[in-house]
Amino acid sequence: MDGVILSPLKQISNPKGDIFHAMKKSDTDFDGFGEVYFSQIYKNNVKGWKTHTRTTLNIVVPIGKIKFVIYNDNTKEFFTITLSQRKYLRLTVRPGLWVAFKGINEDNMLLNMISIEHDPSESINKDLREFNYAW
Repeated sequence: MDGVILSPLKQISNPKGDIFHAMKKSDTDFDGFGEVYFSQIYKNNVKGWKTHTRTTLNIVVPIGKIKFVIYNDNTKEFFTITLSQRKYLRLTVRPGLWVAFKGINEDNMLLNMISIEHDPSESINKDLREFNYAW
């Protein structure tokens, strides 16, 4: 889907605890730094729909398993991907696309590195029933 990038990420095994890379400023899809936060999503719960007018999202899932659904309101197409430690990729979502996500495991956490500081005036939320997607 145009506006969605999946980037393979490096994991380094360590007997005392593994290392999970997320993003470097030299990455080709790096769009600036504004804020980094973690978000939990409990099993079978869904967060979304949300779109941003200026923010680029860069999401990784170091804990658990999370299903992401991206919706392009212009083309009426959905893009889905499930991320986890086993499928460790960075999901980059450009402004203008709708995002929702569902927790698959008991404990799930994502890391989101956004391109600008959080500004509630540049995002729009819609009810999950707004787009015809069967969770």
